Amino acid sequence: MQQAETPPPSLTPPPPAPKPVRKKGPVDALKPGQFVWETRESYEGPMKIVVVLDIQRIYVFQNDKLLGFSTISSGKKGKETPTGYFNILQKNIDHKSNLYSNAPMPYMQRLTWDGIAMHGGQLPGYPASHGCIRLPHPFAKALFDATQMNQEVVVLQNISTPVKRPEPKVEPVAEPAVETGVPVNQPGPIAPIAVPGT
Repeated sequence: MQQAETPPPSLTPPPPAPKPVRKKGPVDALKPGQFVWETRESYEGPMKIVVVLDIQRIYVFQNDKLLGFSTISSGKKGKETPTGYFNILQKNIDHKSNLYSNAPMPYMQRLTWDGIAMHGGQLPGYPASHGCIRLPHPFAKALFDATQMNQEVVVLQNISTPVKRPEPKVEPVAEPAVETGVPVNQPGPIAPIAVPGT
């Protein structure tokens, strides 16, 4: 009885692993300047605003439901939009830039005191601003009308890279004042000490 010979191992390399394919959804179908916004009588309840820089999108949620999303134009190379947690510090319908030749920044919502804000502007389809988050003008107006001061805005580089939430600021605890009629940090009058038997 003859045994079958085992073929020699193949010297051809294995085929390359397939590259992941990004699934396109309704948001990815938006062209620069396009957006979706659900108009409501009033905007009540907790709101979340998330900006994703690598796909140039902003998402707005209220009561954990998607309220709107839009294309954006963030900071260009060398003037990148910072990532992290921010709060709306100032709102101005007709703001003019004090850094860039009085450039119009309609429906401005300031995120930092050094020039980063969300506002209406040109959306060429790629990062082109000096660090701000440009929005389509009608979306900027709708967002401006829906937000409150101190509203949190999260800016992510991408949806896979989380940003660390800053530690809460610890407020110093003040000692309660004791009403003695004596100014604080001043020695009070010395009371006579009664010595027994004298």
